[in-house]
Amino acid sequence: MSEERSLNFLEQIVEEDIAKGVNGGRVLTRFPPEPNGYLHIGHAKSICLNFGLAQKYNGQTNLRFDDTNPVTEDTEYVDSIKADIKWLGFEWKDELYASDYFEQLYQFAVQLIQKGLAYVDDSSAEQIAAMKGTPTEPGKDSPYRSRTIEENLRLFEEMRNGVYKDGEKVLRVKGDMASPNMHMRDPLMYRIKHAHHHRTGDKWCIYPMYDFAHGQSDSIEHITHSICTLEFVPHRPLYDWFIEKLEIFPSHQYEFARLNLNYTVTSKRKLKQLVQEGIVRGWDDPRMPTISALRRRGYTPASIRAFCERVGVQKRDNIIEVSLLEYFIREELNRTANRVMAVLDPVKLVLTNYPEGQVEELSAENNPEDPSAGHRIVPFSNTLYIEREDFMENAPKKFFRLAPGQMVRLKYAYIIKCDSFDKDADGNITTIYCTYLPESRSGGDASGLTVKGTIHWVSAAQAVTAEVRLYDRLFKVDDPNSEEGDFKDYINPNSLQVIENAYIEPSLASAKPGDRFQFLRKGYFVADPDSTPEKLVFNRTVTLKDTWAKEAAKG
Repeated sequence: MSEERSLNFLEQIVEEDIAKGVNGGRVLTRFPPEPNGYLHIGHAKSICLNFGLAQKYNGQTNLRFDDTNPVTEDTEYVDSIKADIKWLGFEWKDELYASDYFEQLYQFAVQLIQKGLAYVDDSSAEQIAAMKGTPTEPGKDSPYRSRTIEENLRLFEEMRNGVYKDGEKVLRVKGDMASPNMHMRDPLMYRIKHAHHHRTGDKWCIYPMYDFAHGQSDSIEHITHSICTLEFVPHRPLYDWFIEKLEIFPSHQYEFARLNLNYTVTSKRKLKQLVQEGIVRGWDDPRMPTISALRRRGYTPASIRAFCERVGVQKRDNIIEVSLLEYFIREELNRTANRVMAVLDPVKLVLTNYPEGQVEELSAENNPEDPSAGHRIVPFSNTLYIEREDFMENAPKKFFRLAPGQMVRLKYAYIIKCDSFDKDADGNITTIYCTYLPESRSGGDASGLTVKGTIHWVSAAQAVTAEVRLYDRLFKVDDPNSEEGDFKDYINPNSLQVIENAYIEPSLASAKPGDRFQFLRKGYFVADPDSTPEKLVFNRTVTLKDTWAKEAAKG
C-alpha cells in the first residue's frame, strides 16, 4: 500500500479554515481565465488545483471568464476553454463573466470616488509611468490628484458616456506614492477603450483593470479561496485594500508557483506569435503546449492530471522536466494501448520458399499488459515490408537483426534467414530475399532454434497506407525563455517529420480519430482528426523511451 502524501500548504489552509468554521466551513474556488488564447499545460495545473481542492473538501468551483479587455478576447477562446476543462474531467458550478459585473464594478468605483479614495487623471500613460518613481525612489503625486469628489464623479460619468477618446483619461486609486510596493502607487482602476466586447457589444467604453475587477468579482461570488500564481503576490495588498474600503465579502488570495516546463514556452503572446506567423499549424498543433494540442497528440486527461498531482503545489518557481509529463503518458499507454505493427521506412522482403498467393491468418496479442484486450488476426504472405533499419548489408558483430546469412524472428510469425538482396543503381537496398522455417511458427515452435532478434513487419498485399507525423520538441534548448535574442531562433528544425506513405497492418483500417496504439518498437501513436477512411493519419504521442535523456547524457 502506497504512503498517503502529506498535505500541501493550500490544503493545510483550507483544513484550518474548515476547522475554525471560516465562511461556515464552505469551500468555493474559481478558475478565472482571460479568453484571449487557448489554455496550456500551466493552466491545466491551475485547473486541477482549483477544481481538485473543491472536490476534496466537498466544495465547488466557478468558471469565471476575466473578459475585461475587449481588444484581445473572442468567443472562440471561450468555447475552447470550456471544452478543455470538461475534457480534463471537471465540471464547474456556475459559468460567469467579469462582464456580468460591469455595472456593479462601476458602482463600486463610484463609492471609492465618493469616499475620496479615487480620482480621474488626464495624464498620459508615459507621464503616469514617470510619476510612479522607482523601487528605490518614491513617486510624485499627479497634478490631477487634488480634484474634488464632485469633479471626479462628473468626469467618471462622462468617461462612461463616451465623451473622451481612448487614453484621454483614467480612473486611479489614491494610494501611497511612497509605498515600497509599486502596485500601491496610485494604481489604475479604469481605462477608456472604444472597442466591441464579445458579450456586452458597444454598451461600455470604459473597462476595469484586472486588479479592480478580480478581487471584487471574487467577493461578489463569495469565493472563499482565490488561488493565483506567484506573480500576483505584490497585487495582494491592493486586492485586500479594495475589499476593506468597499466593506464587501472578504475573499482572500493565496499564491502558488506556476508550472514551467523545459523546452517549452507558455506565454500567450509567444504562443500567438507561433500561430500567426505559421511556425506551427494552429493552436492545436501537437508540438504546442496547449491542452488542445496535447489532446491531439494523444495525451489523456488521466495522464495530465497524474502529472499535475506529481508536480505538486510549491511556493517557489522552478522548471519541471517535460520528460516527467512524457513518463505519465507512457505509463498509461503501456497499460491501455493495443500493440500493432507499422512500418515507417519500408523495404520489401520476399520469402522465396513460402507459397505464392497463400495468405495465413496469425493470432496476435493486443496488449500483453492487459489479458482482457484479447487477440486480433494479422495476415501473413510471402511478400512483406520491414523497416529499412532492420537490415544491414555489412552488419557488426552485435547486430541481431537481419543480415546476409543471419536469422531473425518475425513477430507473431516465423524464423527467417536472409539469403540475398537486390540494390538499385544508387546502392540502395530494394528487395531482401529470405527463406522461412515452417516449423518455427510462434506459439508452436518446433525448430529448436534460438534467435536473438525479433522484428515487426506487414504483409504487402494487405497493408494499408497511412501518413505518419513524427512530432518532437518544438525547441532545441532547455529554456527558450531565458536565451538571448528572439525565442523563435531556438525552434527545433526537426520538430516534425512527415512520412507520407507508411504501411500499417489492416486491423488499423477502422481506426477513428483519438484511437491510441503502440506501434511495436516505434512508439505510441494516435489517429489524428485529419484522418479519413481514404487516408489515415497518425501522430506520434511519445517515443517508447526518453531519447532526449540519452542525448543530454552524450552532451
